[in-house]
Amino acid sequence: MKTIPYIILICIASIFPNNATSGKFSGYIGAQTRNFLEDPLSTEQHNNYLSAVAEPEFIHEWDNGSQNIEAKLFYRVDQYDEQRTHGDIRELSWTRVFDVWELRAGISKVYWGVAETVHLVDIVNQTDQVENIDGEDKLGQPMIKASTEQDWGTLDFFILPGFRERTFPGAEGRPRPNVIIDTDRNAIYDSSSGKNHIDFAARYSHYIGEWEFGLSYFTGTGREPTDFSIVALSNSGEPVVVPIYSLINRIGFDGQVFSGDWTWKLEAINTEVRSGEKSGINSFQSVTGFEYTWVGLAQTPIDLGFVVEYHYSDQQINDTVFNNDLATALRFVLNDAQSTVVLAGITTDADTQTIGGFIEASRRLGDSWTLEAQLRTFHGAKENRPLYSFRFDNFAQLDLNYHF
Repeated sequence: MKTIPYIILICIASIFPNNATSGKFSGYIGAQTRNFLEDPLSTEQHNNYLSAVAEPEFIHEWDNGSQNIEAKLFYRVDQYDEQRTHGDIRELSWTRVFDVWELRAGISKVYWGVAETVHLVDIVNQTDQVENIDGEDKLGQPMIKASTEQDWGTLDFFILPGFRERTFPGAEGRPRPNVIIDTDRNAIYDSSSGKNHIDFAARYSHYIGEWEFGLSYFTGTGREPTDFSIVALSNSGEPVVVPIYSLINRIGFDGQVFSGDWTWKLEAINTEVRSGEKSGINSFQSVTGFEYTWVGLAQTPIDLGFVVEYHYSDQQINDTVFNNDLATALRFVLNDAQSTVVLAGITTDADTQTIGGFIEASRRLGDSWTLEAQLRTFHGAKENRPLYSFRFDNFAQLDLNYHF
């Protein structure tokens, strides 16, 4: 199984044996260490985790650039967590550009949204939860996408066959909830079509002067479970559950306004559950805020960004972490030859005063290497709140990657 991603890439490249110079291989391989500052709650978990990762990519263009095929494969091997040892086809798609339309078919990823700390409108791709808890890593999604860009805006239409289940840490994984989410058993679907339900999505985006905005619609199987069902107990006595996925309709808006060194941002969604026990429930969530960039801090090449975002959720469907929270962060862009960037901030729950802290930093080492560092901390988590499971899971992480 571990060699499958590379076999796929070799097969794709072999399609064009007589024109190999037009194809481009790239990607990275790397190693990661994740070190926890306190002992775990479960005896099955560990204090230190090592893993290795590879993400090769191949792109080939022909027909004067009007057609291309792109493949991006992913595989991680984790020291302890068998659920984090996983592979995925992030991209395996064909694209054709016509006069006013562009068609893409295969497995691909798209991103919607403008906010820094939470991504509400970004629903097409499933979250790869075992990669990181920040929700920014996504699984490849089978799709047919048709797009047109006109003077009056851009329209994107999606047919999404084949549902991807969310990944979750295993019994030895960390950080994880105080229940074990078993992804080896069959998930529960409210729809009789199960994971074979065909979803649909559409988005209209445009800009007017300094305004950029997008309106989106999604109907199909929600990417986030609406509930969990207990199926067993683990060896250490913890509940073992499987996720329940419901059909939903979701309307989303994202927009930002640029005014000098200021950027004002808003994302908002309304989700209607249309199957299962929560059928008929509507839920509203939003994130709004700004980013101010101080260019040339104290007459140096450094840019300093101030990020402030407020999260709101009525929690009608899920007990989310981001229900009444204020996030503040500083972004340092050194503008040096090594492309050094540091983002540091905290998210504070206004109801419980729980504080989640984070530092993310990246830097190039020479022409081919990058070093990334993360620190995540959780303070004052209250019982019966989502972050309570992570109260001993403060961790530091280092990633060293070689790019080719």
